[in-house]
Amino acid sequence: MTDISLFSPESTVIALLGIGMMGTPMARRLCAAGYRVHVWNRTPAKAEALQAHGAVAFNQPADAVRGAQLVITMLQDGPAVENVLFKQGTTVGLQPGTLVVDMSSIQPREARDHAARLAALSVDCLDAPVSGGTVGAEAGTLAIMAGGRLADFERARPVLQVLGRPTHVGPMGSGQLAKLANQMIVGITIGAVAEALLFAARGGADMGKVREAISGGFAESRVLQVHGQRMVERDFAKRAAVTVQLKDMRNAMATAHETGFEAPITQLFAQLFEQAAEHGLGDLDHAALFVELASRNGMS
Repeated sequence: MTDISLFSPESTVIALLGIGMMGTPMARRLCAAGYRVHVWNRTPAKAEALQAHGAVAFNQPADAVRGAQLVITMLQDGPAVENVLFKQGTTVGLQPGTLVVDMSSIQPREARDHAARLAALSVDCLDAPVSGGTVGAEAGTLAIMAGGRLADFERARPVLQVLGRPTHVGPMGSGQLAKLANQMIVGITIGAVAEALLFAARGGADMGKVREAISGGFAESRVLQVHGQRMVERDFAKRAAVTVQLKDMRNAMATAHETGFEAPITQLFAQLFEQAAEHGLGDLDHAALFVELASRNGMS
């Protein structure tokens, strides 16, 4: 039986499954905090690169989680989480009492289903998606939205605080609801900033100066500052891709449908991100919705 006390660096092995743009800096931070970290990734070289930071890489997820008190998943979507946890034999390596913290962005119903299946194995679970992108992952300033039992959240808090600012938002699935709400605001605001800057530019104003002028007023936002600057500089190198934003908008619409909630604004922007992806922008940063809107207006 796994010790259910708070997870301290001296006594805790953490397995992190999914070493991508977010998982890599998260694993580095956990290693730097003194935790013993096991890592696995579908592409082994990405996990092996973390051995220089003190992590131990494994070829199979079941081997990575064996002996771990806490398991973090940071995977592409709900089907990927289900595949890694339940179809690749990972649960064979989980001890009763282990806490699985799924930090992927998936649908709330998927999170609740995974938690129920893990509970049948006496394995505890939190859904704890994040916001803040690779910059936040590097700096340890991620906004972490956690759903599940409060007791499990308190157990995991010391680990989550290494990665960012954790907040318990409700029962299982609530973390994903909070993340979808976050992504609705982010996606819609990216569109609003892009459209407004393009509108100003069409009339002859300097986009960079417009962004500067309205900063600090009621239009102020993190999106205006970060993504607005990317638009001004035409810097659309991928941090969070259009395809990822589209996935989250689609998940939001699916959840809205399930709960009988009308979300016309989110639906519109889901369509805009879908069209951006169809026009070859899918692998660019989600600020590249600017390019889709510029193209619609015949602006380079």
